[in-house]
This record gives sequence, C-alpha cells and structure tokens, in this order.
Amino acid sequence: MHEMGIAQQIIDIAAASIPAEMTGARVERVNLKIGRLSAVVPESLRFCFGIVSQDTPLAGAELAIEETPILARCKDCDTRWTIDEPVFTCTSCGGGRLEILSGRELDIVSIEVAEREP
Repeated sequence: MHEMGIAQQIIDIAAASIPAEMTGARVERVNLKIGRLSAVVPESLRFCFGIVSQDTPLAGAELAIEETPILARCKDCDTRWTIDEPVFTCTSCGGGRLEILSGRELDIVSIEVAEREP
C-alpha cells in the first residue's frame, strides 16, 4: 500500500513546516488536493495517516482531502470536458489525442498549526 509512504511524507513535510519558535505546537489539519488519476485511495490515506501520525506533532490532526476531477482537452478540436468514465475519447469529435489538464495532483494546499496553550 503506497498510501503509507505518502502519509509519512505528509507528516515529514507538515512537521518541518512548524516554525521553530512555536515550541510544543501541533498540526490541527492538513488540507490536500488529490486527483482522481493519482492512484491514491483517500480512505486508505486517512487510515495510514492516523497510524503514522501517532507520537508526532500531527497526532489527532484532520486530513482534509479535496478530490480533483479528471479534466481533459482534445488536441484536435480544443474541446474541454470532465472524464467520469474510463473512456478517453473526445466527447465532441471522437478523437483520441487528449491532454490531461487535471486529475493527477497530489498537493498539500495548506497546513493549520496551533500553539500549545500555556
């Protein structure tokens, strides 16, 4: 399951983003964008994140995932559409010369950090 490695990378990046002067701070939420073609299963990623975040500044943090659709453009007629089924032909001209514009993302959009209360 490659989601475990991805979860560990998210934790490494988020923990490194906590400013040094925020001693004892913890991450409350990590906001992600994950494309439908990224081969990441959101529920598996959440499960793995919960396991590997234990005993880190991300323990108990929410992993908020926004799934991005597969957006394509036909190189022949310039039509743009969202692909919902595993059919990769132009909805307008039937051509097969496509450019995938979105759907492969795996991005950390933002990290929400809270200081420890005194």
